[in-house]
Amino acid sequence: MSFAQLDALCRRLEALDHAQAMLGVDEAVNMPEGGGEKRAEAMSVLASMAHEMASAPHIADWIEAAAAEDLDADQTAALAEFRRSYINRTCLSSDFVARQVNARLRCEQLWRQLRAKNDWNDFLPSFENIVELAKEEAARRAEVLKLSPYDAMIEQYDPGSRSADIAAVFTDLKRFLKGFIPEALDAQARRHAKRPLKEFAGPFPIEKQKALGLTLMKAVGFDFDHGRLDISHHPFCGGVPSDVRMTTRYRTDEFLSSLMGILHETGHGLYEQNLPHDLGHWPSTSARGMAAHESQSLFQEMQLSRRPEFWAFVLPLARDILGAEHFAGVEVEDMLAHVHHVERGYIRVDADEATYPLHVILRFEIEQDLVTGKLAAKDVPEVWNAKMQECLGLSTAGNYKDGPMQDVHWPSGAFGYFPSYTLGAMMAAQQWAAVERAIPDAGAQIARGDFSAINDWRRANIWSKASTLSTPEIMRQATGEPLHARYFEAHLKARYLG
Repeated sequence: MSFAQLDALCRRLEALDHAQAMLGVDEAVNMPEGGGEKRAEAMSVLASMAHEMASAPHIADWIEAAAAEDLDADQTAALAEFRRSYINRTCLSSDFVARQVNARLRCEQLWRQLRAKNDWNDFLPSFENIVELAKEEAARRAEVLKLSPYDAMIEQYDPGSRSADIAAVFTDLKRFLKGFIPEALDAQARRHAKRPLKEFAGPFPIEKQKALGLTLMKAVGFDFDHGRLDISHHPFCGGVPSDVRMTTRYRTDEFLSSLMGILHETGHGLYEQNLPHDLGHWPSTSARGMAAHESQSLFQEMQLSRRPEFWAFVLPLARDILGAEHFAGVEVEDMLAHVHHVERGYIRVDADEATYPLHVILRFEIEQDLVTGKLAAKDVPEVWNAKMQECLGLSTAGNYKDGPMQDVHWPSGAFGYFPSYTLGAMMAAQQWAAVERAIPDAGAQIARGDFSAINDWRRANIWSKASTLSTPEIMRQATGEPLHARYFEAHLKARYLG
């Protein structure tokens, strides 16, 4: 049977994906700087091997033959997703994949060294190479997929999404936020005038911050038999569903940035750990895409972890673990003043949920022009500065580390990823509205530290669906309607103006 041949192939590909994922985690977390060149070579060889195996010409015959077989519903869904994956893989040659993986890893390693030095000039040649490779990839994919170059890149992260639709949503959202943020800042100033913002007395030792993070990860459902938490330059969730590797970064003068980062990545981790296990080697049991993935991380971070009920549960734990002396006179309302704090800032990963989408829209606009060739890599800082001033009233002139060098995505070649963050935020707000309808006492459960019913809803409506349905269909089935920006806008108004 041809489907049986595809099934065996999927198991071999899963093994190679596992090896690449874990080598990637080790490269970011543990590898000494001197190991970079050989690690890049090893991972490029593995990527090339996997690509050759998954894109061999005879697989097209297996797919067509399998389609004529008597398949059950799960097999049919797996075949459809394998067909989509195969078409996308055959857009690129294995030689190109090896060359690109090597270049991406070397550029990312260079980025880690040069960002801290604010050294754009030495970073630029490597970044220019990455952009040229991205343009070549986009052109190859566009020809096969019959899409525009940038849409062909978005397809790799959020299947079915198109830049024209995203641009329309982002244009309206940008207009809304540019009016909303001044209102939110005014409302915040009035609240602070009545109740001044209480600062926490540091320092907060890293080991205690980690202990609090681990406690909350366990409370919200993370399985430590199949995952762990480490430190890296840029927070991420990697590994594989059976061995999820999460990272954060710490500052000792405050603890909220690392804690919120941990909770964000835990949302990713919960999604991975709760994907279907029995047939985990099938492409249909993988996460749907990065918009769906970001919806889960932002559901955890924004919809759950910044609620008053959540901090009613967490504040006593923070006192016990970090030390009561840091929280003298601090109440839940004081914690909310920090986690709901709106501020125009430079750094995307530290941004509040009101200003965050503007950081994403800025990147979405720039990377489109990079991929299509309208913008040269050398001109990114100038354009970035102009857009930062337009969106957030901030200048990044000469400040590369807090400007175009701040993210790992472009050095690692992830062009087309950024829209997923704001699409995910919109999805998360709409999912929370559905949870409140399904679980009327959800807030009271959170205050008790009980996330089981909420996780059951997420498992039934999001996690278990994996890639068996499109993102729009998963949202429609989970929430009863297509994705709308109004839930996100209503959420922001209720939280920051209410």
